[in-house]
Amino acid sequence: MAVIEELIREEKDQTISFGNYLVETKKKVLDFEVDGHLYKLKTFREITRLEKNGILLFESVPGTTVHHFDMNDKIVTFTIEGEKDSQITLELEANKEYKIYIDQVLVGKVNPKHSGKVTFSVNLKDKNTQEVKIEKLS
Repeated sequence: MAVIEELIREEKDQTISFGNYLVETKKKVLDFEVDGHLYKLKTFREITRLEKNGILLFESVPGTTVHHFDMNDKIVTFTIEGEKDSQITLELEANKEYKIYIDQVLVGKVNPKHSGKVTFSVNLKDKNTQEVKIEKLS
């Protein structure tokens, strides 16, 4: 896989790919439109942050590249790439239970309370990419 040189793009399969963890200084893309939604991206070596319609959707510390990000009412899927282990925060529906899978292995269940924020880590130091799937249970 490779970083996203244009920083954010819509893929042929209707998913989005975004982020470039190799840039040294902050790069931003404002008002990137997909299906009537506006995305705002900030990315560089230290952080990758994506907002949708002004609300946090995804954040990784340190920065990463995300390929084929897809989110609907029941599931979130993407492949994540980076040089270092990274902490991921996603804004999901509050008071619902979710299963988190990394490379098809169930790593845990979470139940975000009032904020809806889910935080977990991915091991990118030993393996540059990991597949992530988050499935809503209730």
